[in-house]
Amino acid sequence: MAAADRLGFIGLGMMGLPMAANAARRGHALLACDAAPQRIAMLREAAGADAAVEATADPAAVAAACRTIVLMLPTSKQVASVIEVMRPALTAGTLIIDMGSSLPAETRRLSAELGAAGIGFIDAPVSGGVPKAKNGTLAILVGGPPALVDRAWPVLETMGESIIRTGAAGSGHAMKALNNFVYAAGLLASVEALRVGEAAGLDLSILTDVLNASSGRNVATETKLRQFVLNGAYNGGFKLGLMAKDIETAAALADEVGVAGASLATCRDTWRRALAELGGDVDNTEIHKTVRVQAGGGLGKAAE
Repeated sequence: MAAADRLGFIGLGMMGLPMAANAARRGHALLACDAAPQRIAMLREAAGADAAVEATADPAAVAAACRTIVLMLPTSKQVASVIEVMRPALTAGTLIIDMGSSLPAETRRLSAELGAAGIGFIDAPVSGGVPKAKNGTLAILVGGPPALVDRAWPVLETMGESIIRTGAAGSGHAMKALNNFVYAAGLLASVEALRVGEAAGLDLSILTDVLNASSGRNVATETKLRQFVLNGAYNGGFKLGLMAKDIETAAALADEVGVAGASLATCRDTWRRALAELGGDVDNTEIHKTVRVQAGGGLGKAAE
């Protein structure tokens, strides 16, 4: 199979696996790469028997075989590490699409560095969580030169429903971090409202209905409270550690441009404490567990 006809896909985590499966089901022949062999087997099962899925454990093999490569990795550090492995095999004309939640400054650096060698590097982070990754209706925020975004578009369309051009390279990652901060602020306010309501003896199911029918409605009240918090499931599909990382990215961006955001600082400090108390591998909805009613009365606050 010619390199031009094959899509490289590196990173088959909770989001990457269903995204890759959709790309395969919707016509792309894949060369998939992940450190865990069982993820390749899961991908083949998710993509279906008719999908063309080949596998390798070596990112350099992906670089040698593909001219369009998707990265779905958790951090900029991992993106840089994978690109370092791929670099000797990358050739001019290759396009790399970073669909994880990376640092905007690092994305700008890689875009300039790789661009000098004729290698395209654009950012296309996603929003919508695992459910939308599975059904191919993610929101995708694309930063990079228009010609490269145009080239990536047919790939992105297999994974997303709302694809938004955000501007220059790094702008997609910046907007994703700010979006996740706004979500985190809504989630924090929502679980604090539950704790206050609980202490006041209110019916929390009815309180959730009130929030969703009124001006307090947000993504957290609509898709997290009843589904993952009230029932104690805490399995919404996004790790607390990744949420904390995205808030840190938003805070770093605010510092870079000289904006002192009080609510952003509150979210950052709260998620830092939650990370220290609960660890990064738990679901982000477990932020609810850090909000407590204090002995002797008073409002709940994040655990010290």
